[in-house]
Amino acid sequence: MQLKPFLLDEWLDSYEHDIEFDLAASTGPRWTVNEILNLAGEEERQRFLNHELVYSRPAGADGLREAIAEMHDVSAECVLVMTGASEALVVLMWLAAEPRVNVILPRPGYEPFSALPESLGIETRFYGIRKENNFAIDVEEIMRLADVRTKLILVNSPHNPTGATVSDAEMETLHEFTSTRGIQLVNDEVFHPIYHGRGTKSTSRLPQATVIHDFSKAFSLPGVRTGWMIEHDRKRRERYWNARAYFSISNNSAGEMLAEIAMRKRDVVLSKTQETATRNLEHVDRFMVEHHETLGWIRPQGGMTAFPWLVSGENARPFCQAAAEQGILLAPGDCFDCPPHFRLGFAATGPEFPRALDRLGKFVKRWAAKSRALQV
Repeated sequence: MQLKPFLLDEWLDSYEHDIEFDLAASTGPRWTVNEILNLAGEEERQRFLNHELVYSRPAGADGLREAIAEMHDVSAECVLVMTGASEALVVLMWLAAEPRVNVILPRPGYEPFSALPESLGIETRFYGIRKENNFAIDVEEIMRLADVRTKLILVNSPHNPTGATVSDAEMETLHEFTSTRGIQLVNDEVFHPIYHGRGTKSTSRLPQATVIHDFSKAFSLPGVRTGWMIEHDRKRRERYWNARAYFSISNNSAGEMLAEIAMRKRDVVLSKTQETATRNLEHVDRFMVEHHETLGWIRPQGGMTAFPWLVSGENARPFCQAAAEQGILLAPGDCFDCPPHFRLGFAATGPEFPRALDRLGKFVKRWAAKSRALQV
């Protein structure tokens, strides 16, 4: 079993800890432990400070599962807590690994989507998330890729890194298609419910679909390392529980307590992310108009990332390396199999975002002038 290099995390780990402006991050504004505890009050603070550091339940703490269930309007028994959406992906792909099966995935997409099944010997098939189609999925293309050996179809809405969304009607069409063929439909919706325009409903409303979510993106609490799955099928839940017991046994109890507070106060937590993302995306709108001769883009419909590209068509990695030298971190598109693109996060930097864009704008102008000089 071999895992290919995780290019995105290698890149981020090389720069993000000491960079002045992190515009590569897919998260939102930061929270401190104290701020989260203050959302609940003194009684919850004392319970957190004095709780025993023992194992949690493999399916997750009861209170956290109940709070997540309220958000999704499902029964608490449909909720399984995981160590982030990452563990949920591992569980799904591990259990999908049978001889001669295939899985259908988006391209571009988050690197573990393909790396995990490939490492397990599963055939991977890809449907395109193309700028020529405004990064929208083609439902018919996905259906054509499926056959009797298709085990799982994965969608990601809002999508990382483009910010594109799958409409409710498209998701329902996919759900009907997969349900009648015994294919598992999975939606990674870690950016839900952060939208820029018309939002979409959680896929948890669909009885045969599986949802992956976590506290890292829309809730912007990656440090709690807590995620969840919504699964209506009892037999699948039993298999997930068993795998979880082998992989990580349970979450850390402190992270689950903080996650439960955030979930119960989700209106406050999610509003902070939405307001920051909305405000900063307006700055990106103006920035892209100003630099349209050098940069192309499609405005994201959801989440906190965009996926611009160099109009020249050249590989964006040198561009991103040069930007990092100026204190601006972007994620090169080759981390997503799209070399001319780069990921631009617009919520993690918070109130410093306009200053970061100003720095980036000056860099883009110098880059463009240098490129024109080389062409003469």
